[in-house]
Amino acid sequence: MIRRLRNSRGFTLVELMIVVAIIGILAALAIYGVKKYLTNAKTGEAKNNIGRLGKDAVSAYERESMAGSLLAAGAAVSAVHQLCPSAAAPIPAAVPSGQKTQPDPTGWNAAGWSCLKFSINSPVYYQYNYTAATTSGTGAAFAATATGDLDGVTSTTSVWTLNGAMLSGVMRLAPTITEPANPDE
Repeated sequence: MIRRLRNSRGFTLVELMIVVAIIGILAALAIYGVKKYLTNAKTGEAKNNIGRLGKDAVSAYERESMAGSLLAAGAAVSAVHQLCPSAAAPIPAAVPSGQKTQPDPTGWNAAGWSCLKFSINSPVYYQYNYTAATTSGTGAAFAATATGDLDGVTSTTSVWTLNGAMLSGVMRLAPTITEPANPDE
């Protein structure tokens, strides 16, 4: 009878401590995984929109624009390729600080943005900008940027950049988006 009681006691303190330690390690790994997942979801917005903005800039360049005057019979005019002008202002006006911000829809009608036919109608974590330049060596070039402050610390921001330039007579996009060293600051 005494032997039976000794064998059916339950768990020892050491066994319970090991189980608690294992649960703690698993919880820490789960928290890290969820944080990384949330950061990737937020930075995915920047990657997607910058990629779309870059493609819109190339498409706008490829549109042929010609003089709007009438031509005489047999006359010809050259098609002109040109970059959209730089955006009048970044949208939204300020870098969102750790939260989503709804951009002002009228901002997309300003110079640069309307030429690109680019707009975002949903709240964003990033401020978007487009700058065009004409350089002496390569000709036309542009940069599309997304500036974010995911952790809400205004002294540090992350900037995602996609560049495009004229190479061998063709407007091309950089093969990858330039990512910041610490995307979630």
